[in-house]
Amino acid sequence: MRDLDLTTLRLFVAVCDTRNIARAAEQASIVGSAISKRLAQLEGTVGVQLLLRRRHGVEPTAAGQTLLEHAREMLATSQRIERAMAGYASGVRGDVRVLATASVLAESLADDVAEFLAQPAHRDIQISMDERISPDVVRGIREGSASLGICWDTADFGGLSTCAYRSDLLAVAVHPLHPLARKKSLKFAETLDYEQVSLPVSSAVNVMLARAAAAVGKRVLHRVVVTNFEAALRVVRANLAICVVPREVAEAYLEIYGLRCIPLDELWARRRFAICYRDGESLSAAARLLIAHLRRDD
Repeated sequence: MRDLDLTTLRLFVAVCDTRNIARAAEQASIVGSAISKRLAQLEGTVGVQLLLRRRHGVEPTAAGQTLLEHAREMLATSQRIERAMAGYASGVRGDVRVLATASVLAESLADDVAEFLAQPAHRDIQISMDERISPDVVRGIREGSASLGICWDTADFGGLSTCAYRSDLLAVAVHPLHPLARKKSLKFAETLDYEQVSLPVSSAVNVMLARAAAAVGKRVLHRVVVTNFEAALRVVRANLAICVVPREVAEAYLEIYGLRCIPLDELWARRRFAICYRDGESLSAAARLLIAHLRRDD
């Protein structure tokens, strides 16, 4: 099969949307016969009939409907490429997709990205952020679905480039009436007699907590599993469970929810995050600028 022509696909989509060749031709400012010729060539290229000619217009066949879905995806990708490439002569432009863990997104990344985008030199850079657990962050970068990933630096980064980002401190959020509420600090083993609310069990921190519990011959008693820290702290507010949570996240809710936040006295409680990417040389100029803004070398 010969390469598909984007202009022809664009006209094909217009015909399918309007169900009328003449109307599509009017929108595209060309004659209807030119569209008909392109559509005939397209059907010859793919080897199947794409449109059914009706008395008052056209409609796609089953094969045409399938091509229509793929054509929309191809045209959308083409538009993203055009936006990313346009205007490099006048300044840095581009789209940067970032995968990050819930902790990173809840703590500092949004503020750091906002600060980056506020700089006049970065006004033509677009940044999107998606939440993933640590293994999926690394997998997404390896598979090329995003430019940058940010997660706990204990992840298996084999084959990826990394640099330091920020750090946080794990603590235990408890209701003020909970038996642990008067503690100044806690060993993790002290929490294991109480039910806990946690993020999905496959997340990096929960894997680590399970190992820490196993090391003292116990297991974590999961009462509730939630998908974000706000939901977890709501459960704590109801005094249904306690929660191991980054202190930097909990502090925003302590006064609102009336909770206590007790530091964990464990070496592993201080977590460091890393930015990962496949290859510095293949990164876009926009992605390199974002890394330079986010990285911490101290």
